[in-house]
Amino acid sequence: MKDSKLATISNLFEGIEIRSIWDPEKEEYYFSVVDVVKALTGSNIPKRYWSDLKRKLDEEGSQLYANIVRLKMKAQDGKFRETDTLDTKGIFRLIESIPSPKAEPFKVWLANLGSERVDEVFDPEKAVKRAVHYYKMRGYDDEWIKLRLAGIVDRNKLTDVWVDSGIREDYEFGILTNEIYQGWSGIKASEYKEFKGIRKESLRDNMSDLEILLTDIGEVTTRELAKEHRPYGLEENKKIAASGGEIANITRKEIESRLGKSVVNNENKLNYQYKSDNKKIENK
Repeated sequence: MKDSKLATISNLFEGIEIRSIWDPEKEEYYFSVVDVVKALTGSNIPKRYWSDLKRKLDEEGSQLYANIVRLKMKAQDGKFRETDTLDTKGIFRLIESIPSPKAEPFKVWLANLGSERVDEVFDPEKAVKRAVHYYKMRGYDDEWIKLRLAGIVDRNKLTDVWVDSGIREDYEFGILTNEIYQGWSGIKASEYKEFKGIRKESLRDNMSDLEILLTDIGEVTTRELAKEHRPYGLEENKKIAASGGEIANITRKEIESRLGKSVVNNENKLNYQYKSDNKKIENK
């Protein structure tokens, strides 16, 4: 797991710290299973509890067992030892497998979440309202929200064109998106997020108006070029995406020449920051 960053998540599970590793390439956390088991069960020997549960999951042919990843994490004695980890989805499934009173609030929350998503299938407007509420709770104004939702629609139009051009796999969409970002900003999306100090958070939600504008120019231009030239497959679409990014970069250079400063900045909208020195997520 290249360039993974160690971290400890604070203020989860009633303040009990859960060791985790952040994978910047997959943009995913991997949590220590033993730590979660200890937090939920209160067991004095969480390794034994997990060993018994893991054996049971294996015998049942559980997909959860197959998703376990062994990673080195810092133990109490300061040494790094391999331990079983699961990603976020895996941890949720683990919680559902543990008969513990402490797990019940999580199970109720997951059940309610599932019910909400089913309701949104029948009434998509509920999903839109949820998104608007989410942004308002974080201090975004109505005009910003309107532009953000319009940007989502434009992005979907681009991915639809890519699908028609033979793009199917998630990694292919990621590659093409990076071509656009590198074309106008000089860095790929994951590097851009790291520059801004964010991880799983949305990159666009943490961009300035000009950064969003240039991203939109790159994506809309890519879409129109693809519709006109009809590329097919990943390699042909990469060239088109790079062209879209390059055109947005021309606009960027013109803006920067008049502003006298770079459009690309490391500001974000978070009310917390990731610190690598003490490996915790803390409030600013």
